[in-house]
Amino acid sequence: MQQQIKLIKRPSGTPTKEDFEFAEVPIGEPAEGEVLIRTNYISVDPYLRGRMNNVKSYVPPFELDSVITSAVIGQVIESKSAHFEKNDVVTGALGWQEYTVVDQSGIRKIDTNLAPASAYLSVLGMTGLTAYFGLLDIADPKEGETVVVSGAAGAVGSVVGQIAKIKGAYVVGIAGSNEKIEYLKNELGFDDAINYKTVDIKTALANACPNGIDVYYENVGGEIGDAVLPLLNKFARIPVCGAISSYNNQEADIGLRVQGYLIKSSALMKGFTVGDYASRFKEGSEALAGWLQAGKIQYEETITEGFDQTIDAFLDLFQGANLGKAVVKVSDIE
Repeated sequence: MQQQIKLIKRPSGTPTKEDFEFAEVPIGEPAEGEVLIRTNYISVDPYLRGRMNNVKSYVPPFELDSVITSAVIGQVIESKSAHFEKNDVVTGALGWQEYTVVDQSGIRKIDTNLAPASAYLSVLGMTGLTAYFGLLDIADPKEGETVVVSGAAGAVGSVVGQIAKIKGAYVVGIAGSNEKIEYLKNELGFDDAINYKTVDIKTALANACPNGIDVYYENVGGEIGDAVLPLLNKFARIPVCGAISSYNNQEADIGLRVQGYLIKSSALMKGFTVGDYASRFKEGSEALAGWLQAGKIQYEETITEGFDQTIDAFLDLFQGANLGKAVVKVSDIE
């Protein structure tokens, strides 16, 4: 038998532990073309909050009384597939449980000689690819331009800022603690960083961006996104990746109307999800791996130990407790 985590109630506002349930279920046996995987790492991500609502979105909502799924790293412990062998380390969209039987088509091998396994949930995984394509395909920053990143110390934002620096941009990050501000400036090489919790964000942004804003990578929304709009330069670009400030709102978010600002600046504001670029994942992965090996980008992880801490790790996302990618370590890779 093994433990798994189910969603048993649609959250109202910020999720609580009462919305989830630990259940004991059989481990299962692989059939032909399937493998049995022991879970090593589980990715916890803000977008999962949206899947807990019963509303139409870019991915189907979670069903009640069913196991929650996200990106997982695991090790094959039994294989009935010609493509995978025992002890292969793999990744896929799998359940929050200790073991998973999965069809061979639902997983891919990863190279732990290139980077630690958990990196395939962050800089070499979906968050890294989200940063890569959102910044380079939509915003295409040029040398000397000003790039502002909200949620800058998170898994996506931290990579966005580093890629923008590789492209020669002046980069300003927005985050929510002094520790994160120091990390952005001293470790990741951001030119400036703003703690939105301790300053007036409008004034601080204007001071940090004396030449206006050419690119705003949006992860947060709310008042931070509002503060950017008046500072947009002509032909500014705004990739809209997320809006975590409103994910737990029980009523519609209300802020500035964007139309006038976009017209005056001839700006582009485009929403996207990383799935839009599925056909180009190989391109993004190779570029990110090259920069990682060359020491041009680095990454940070907040690793929570123990399967029983998975729900806590997820809830901590909405308190800004993580630096870099939030990951739960379930077991060691042998």
